[in-house]
Amino acid sequence: MADLTNNEVYINELAKVASHKAKIEPELYGKYNVKRGLRNNDGTGVLVGLTEVGEVMSYFMDDGDRVPVDGKLYYQGYEVTDLVNGFYKKRFGYEEIAFLLITGDLPTEQELKDFRALLSSMRPLPEGFTEDMILKAPSPDVMNKLARSVLASYSYDPNPDSLELKNVMRQCVELIARFPVMIAYGYMARLHYVEHKSLFLHSPVPEYSTAENLLHLIRPDGKFTELEATILDLALVLHAEHGGGNNSSFVTHAVSSTGTDTYSAIAAAVGSLKGPQHGGASNKAYAMMSDLRKTVNNWKDEGAVKDYLARIIRKEAFDKSGLIYGIGHAVYTLSDPRTRILKQHAQELAEVTGNTEIFDLYTMVERVAPDVFHEVKKNDKIMCANVDYYAGFIYSMLGIPPELFTPIFASARIAGWSAHRIEEVVTGGRIMRPAYKCVSKRREYIPAEQRKPLI
Repeated sequence: MADLTNNEVYINELAKVASHKAKIEPELYGKYNVKRGLRNNDGTGVLVGLTEVGEVMSYFMDDGDRVPVDGKLYYQGYEVTDLVNGFYKKRFGYEEIAFLLITGDLPTEQELKDFRALLSSMRPLPEGFTEDMILKAPSPDVMNKLARSVLASYSYDPNPDSLELKNVMRQCVELIARFPVMIAYGYMARLHYVEHKSLFLHSPVPEYSTAENLLHLIRPDGKFTELEATILDLALVLHAEHGGGNNSSFVTHAVSSTGTDTYSAIAAAVGSLKGPQHGGASNKAYAMMSDLRKTVNNWKDEGAVKDYLARIIRKEAFDKSGLIYGIGHAVYTLSDPRTRILKQHAQELAEVTGNTEIFDLYTMVERVAPDVFHEVKKNDKIMCANVDYYAGFIYSMLGIPPELFTPIFASARIAGWSAHRIEEVVTGGRIMRPAYKCVSKRREYIPAEQRKPLI
């Protein structure tokens, strides 16, 4: 029997018992035709809803056969490449895209000016929020701090529960405006209270865009270059939305379908995005590539690089997960449109910052990783680099620490979550309640004095 005065030992024993009971035999999923991961047998997602916010396309049907094509991403019907070409190096684009996502249409010049002014007016946090909700409870992980800040916002809202559209819209716009500040202050609290470094808290600048404010708020000197802000703005645009089926947007729909408040729904989405198989993948991809650079002496030796990747797949290298982070996607096959755009600007930034050798290594891994996967796994799955692959590299060249990679993703995706939240409130009307089949055996009740000890 475990020593009950030792909580850790006892909890470990409880975990052992639970792990045995919680294990469901894999063959049962096939027996009952369970769509694991809400995926069909061909890898496509199970259709569980409709949306107008975003669309992901990676194949077309030809006589019943699925034919892979270069991926395309649409925001409210507009192809993201066209949107990027419309604003890039002419003006900052994230605010324009946020307006498009939550309203369904692109703004006029005056509407965009007014929306930017609205975001600026809403960006400062409520009185006492920074001290009471952020600084007094620092977190080692900024995503958890962000989720707490979102939930705490409920207490500062004079009308937190109303599902009237104008109220939900106000809440969403406030969160879009305040995410960069919540994230930056959460990070600064972490630096000060967890890492024992100096505390710097800048106020957001009304004239700055979302990307400019992010860079201003997370840097002790508050300074940045135009190129840095332009490329970060591009990354925000490309992370702003990805259809209703990605995990965090699906969570937004599912939680919103219960009729709960905006803060509860968005905090749940933040928790989803934190996971390393979702928004946390950029951290993992960057860490994997950093480990490769330390492990392989000659970055131009393709054989050595392929050997390292093979060891990852065999669970012998990096985190022993068997995953090449940043390679492969649930939907895209031949290419991820976000990756195609980011890769071009990663090269531009690498040339400016003196990181061309690292960029060349990234392109080599992108090229050879699918072949290594096929050789080791003995399958012909079509794979491409996803947006997380180059995102972490870009953030690192911008001097952004890994602790902020996923929070910055959240600062972008809050626009998409808001659009899905609004859509569910307006057109949902029915709580999401999928089925789970219970496969445990029926058992007779046993009186307490007759039970056998488990621990």
